[in-house]
Amino acid sequence: MNQHVILGLWPIAGVTTVGVTRENAIATIHAAVDAGIRQFDTAYSYGLQGEADERLGAVLRELDPGLREEMHLIGKVGQRYDENGVRVNDGRPETLVLDAENSLRRIGIRCFDTLMLHCVDEEVPVEASAWALQRLVQRGMAKRVGLCNATEEQRAAFATVVPCEAIQCPLNGLQQDTLQTVIADAKDNQCDVWVYWTLMKGLLAGKISRDHVFAEGDSRPSYPIFQGEARQRAHDIVDQLTVLAADHKRSVANLSISWAVSQPGVTAALVGAHRPEQIADFANAGPLPKPLRREVNRIFATSNESVAE
Repeated sequence: MNQHVILGLWPIAGVTTVGVTRENAIATIHAAVDAGIRQFDTAYSYGLQGEADERLGAVLRELDPGLREEMHLIGKVGQRYDENGVRVNDGRPETLVLDAENSLRRIGIRCFDTLMLHCVDEEVPVEASAWALQRLVQRGMAKRVGLCNATEEQRAAFATVVPCEAIQCPLNGLQQDTLQTVIADAKDNQCDVWVYWTLMKGLLAGKISRDHVFAEGDSRPSYPIFQGEARQRAHDIVDQLTVLAADHKRSVANLSISWAVSQPGVTAALVGAHRPEQIADFANAGPLPKPLRREVNRIFATSNESVAE
């Protein structure tokens, strides 16, 4: 069982990932279970019609009850689609409750192990959103709650209403700003820290070439790190990681994720996949031995002013 990796189900929803099929999505979740992954991250807004929830539920119904009990299911509310099909933040208490109820129904479960506020709604006090999540805990629909994509100040305000027991934030070797901010704060406050973008949309998996042309509809070219000099610097780093990974009989993806979960305060990495064969790249990722971590740090230091040893 790997407690350092969480399968993130955003790619399986098929909104920004091209070519996703329900068959492959379900096979991917099964492959993760077979590989020892026991934590799964979904959200009300993962799919225009809740595809991630539905596909997770389909797999859960096929599992042996004893195996099902080992699963830690993370849900998120606070984002939904408006009438134009645009994903928007909505932290109103009544919306959070409704979306949590619907998400649970789509999955076919009664309670999330962890339920999180997906994003702070700037039009709604974070304390009001936290109150709604507290009510869901009291109703037995979540065992504990947390907060994603928030500042230290927002986490503190949330925690005045209900304990914030987990956060989600971005972290990868190319983008390390959160180490000294929200991750350090969460560590001080004994929150679980689940980091995403550990592979930076596949760039740190070592599978995207310098001249790769993305399919129409793929959202990745809109990210600054996939543009111009930033992308070329990233490829320079991936080239070095490729050599190091081969020397240690690892994949570049495994090395990148293992670096992330080696950082102080990080509990686990959220990693996405939408094909079963992708699971093998990261299923056994975990904290790196200190000498190897230092080697990876030196490589990443070429794009960061400072890197935690």
